[in-house]
Amino acid sequence: MREYNFLPKLDKPNLDDRTFEDLLEECLLRIPRYCPEWTNHNPGDPGITLIELFAWLTDQMLLRFNQVPLRNYIVFLELLGIRLSPPNAAQTELTFYLTAAQPNPVRIPIRTEVATTRTETDEAIIFTTDRELFVGNPQIKHFLTSQIQPEDRLEDAPQKDRPYTLRNPFVNLQHEQNRQWDDIGEVELFEQSALYDCFYLVLEDRDERESLAGNVLAVTFKGQPATGTGINPDNPPLQWEAWNGREWQSDILRHKEDDRTKGFNFDSKDGWQGANSLTDGADAILHLPQNWPKTNLDTQYTGHWLRCVYRRVSGERQSCYISSPRITGLSVRAIGGSVDATECIEIVRELLGISNGKPGQTFELKSQPVLMREVDEHIAVQLLSQELEQEEAWQEVANFANSGPDDPHYTIDSLSGTVQFGPLVREPGQLKQLTRERRMTQGGGNLVRRSTGKPVHLVDPAPLTELDLNNIPVSSWQYGKVPPPEAEIYMTKYRSGGGERGNVRAGTLTVLKSAIPYVKSVINPKGAERGEEAESLEQAIIRIPELLRTRECAVTPEDFQRVVKQFKGVARARCVSDSEQTTPGMVRLLVVPDADRSYLDSRGIHPKDFNLKKIEPELKLYISDRKPLGIQVVFDTPTYVGVKVEIEAIVDRTVRYASLLERENFQKEILTQLYRFLNPTVGGFKEKGWEWGRTLYEADIITWCQQKVPEVRIRSAKLFRIIDHLQGWLCMNLPESEIALSKYELICSWAEPHNEDKYGHRVDFVD
Repeated sequence: MREYNFLPKLDKPNLDDRTFEDLLEECLLRIPRYCPEWTNHNPGDPGITLIELFAWLTDQMLLRFNQVPLRNYIVFLELLGIRLSPPNAAQTELTFYLTAAQPNPVRIPIRTEVATTRTETDEAIIFTTDRELFVGNPQIKHFLTSQIQPEDRLEDAPQKDRPYTLRNPFVNLQHEQNRQWDDIGEVELFEQSALYDCFYLVLEDRDERESLAGNVLAVTFKGQPATGTGINPDNPPLQWEAWNGREWQSDILRHKEDDRTKGFNFDSKDGWQGANSLTDGADAILHLPQNWPKTNLDTQYTGHWLRCVYRRVSGERQSCYISSPRITGLSVRAIGGSVDATECIEIVRELLGISNGKPGQTFELKSQPVLMREVDEHIAVQLLSQELEQEEAWQEVANFANSGPDDPHYTIDSLSGTVQFGPLVREPGQLKQLTRERRMTQGGGNLVRRSTGKPVHLVDPAPLTELDLNNIPVSSWQYGKVPPPEAEIYMTKYRSGGGERGNVRAGTLTVLKSAIPYVKSVINPKGAERGEEAESLEQAIIRIPELLRTRECAVTPEDFQRVVKQFKGVARARCVSDSEQTTPGMVRLLVVPDADRSYLDSRGIHPKDFNLKKIEPELKLYISDRKPLGIQVVFDTPTYVGVKVEIEAIVDRTVRYASLLERENFQKEILTQLYRFLNPTVGGFKEKGWEWGRTLYEADIITWCQQKVPEVRIRSAKLFRIIDHLQGWLCMNLPESEIALSKYELICSWAEPHNEDKYGHRVDFVD
């Protein structure tokens, strides 16, 4: 009998506890009674062999019979409306590049399919875009410069969201809003060459379609070479940012190679492919955020805002400008665009079948599993006499408990793709009346008794009187409307997909399934994530007791943790139960939001990327319907304790003479495992996030790395604590044998994009 070791153990007898030996012994004892002349009871006797065979078959039947309680348990779950959670579909971002900048917007339709390359062993994995994308026609509206106030010129001071005093160097020049500004003279980008000075570009779409969001822009600058002296052109102290409606987003220049201006020095030895910096210029390739609204930032200038800040990366040795770089012209063009995509295929207007007019009809969708339905994904019922525009749209519901006989409702099992229409429920009293009426309609007749073969004469029942009809309870109810007979039932559209197979690596989605005019190529710059398999029966059985206890309501601290973790965008939650850290009538929850894991393997996740403010407004609305009246729920960010690890490693003897490239691969693999192990959401030995308050020991690092990279032996591991200081994160100089945490703290590790040595892990090989 199948057992679940994680369930409470109660004494429960088997329905039949006889074993193979018991059955065999019982048969042998019955031989003298039924066949006394059979005296050879040795195992070699053919008759005994047959008895053993029948005993084995009976034993197998009893084994199945004793599994009836497990089947009943599953049936009880079905009665409670419990369903296995369907798989989650992986998500990523796709970037489309054009053959050349176009004078008119280029449209990338919604549900555009992009796939991985099909191989002999692996099927192509298809992703579809989640929304429509326009690659627009950007125009330069304003070019502004700004200087930071002298009292704010602290090397580590953050740049303010709103601009400082702006200056328009072209206030006396007339410029139309177009792609290209020439003949602007020589303009200094950073007049005082002071840190945190910056210049702003305010752009606008020529067609007023708000189609610049998510675009890939090439901003071309022209100027004399080497005017901005003092810096390293390969590592300029500049940071490009875009205002996304909440903050300045700083990852729009994805790679250093995308700054082909070389810090506005126009060094053409490598990276810049122009022949003349004065006539051709050099590009800065910027990937704009998908949310890039128009705003004025409390100024007189309205449009889409970009800025380039003269800023050194914290902790990195970057030279400063001795003199400000100067430009003589600039232009902008759109060369592509980015949009979110989901691992799925879309099926449009699938005919499920023809209605027979009976209650409780079921139909099967051809593709399973089915992703959560969107607004335009529903069942449509069309009569033969109706046109397409006259078909009736039906509504999906979780169950038929609140459905009346005229409500066009249905349910869909996302895992199996079964579409269910409302059932008709009859009780015994109603069935008795219907049987009597049917008998009167069919008239009398004779039946033949099987035991004797003689006819049985039936007497027609007496008609029911009005009194009898009044006494018969009306106990049938139609839950949900029944599709009319001969009506065609369609699924207008739905999406099918999901599972871990969708978590593809970066750069693998390159096959455009259908050609789009002016689109040259497509790629996923980041790996896909959040693809998960469907819930198993064992996982559901663990989940059900907690669900039945409070359903969707939160009462105890564990309830609040469970309810909050069900919210999309929340990875982990912890309820603060210490009386000194909360007050009566208030529930304080520490929430770890989901974060972008694109760079997890290479540089971890910075604590600031666990952005609670981004989801907090929706999270408050979500919990307000699930908390007791009068209880105040406060969301807070956990205390993250940074850890930097320095490892000395020895390559195993079997691979000691490995090449330098192989050693570098070992080093990268160890760094990847460290960033994953020391992470709030995927870290720890269970890979479900570092445990709250768990102390980190040197032995933990050694054990984990040895398990994941067995080709390397860890000689020593040093732990350095990184604390959140008032002026930023501060790494301690002295190593610690253990990193102790309080009960509400979590381990985190990361590396700065342009200065990995400051906070990032380090792996050295010794001979």
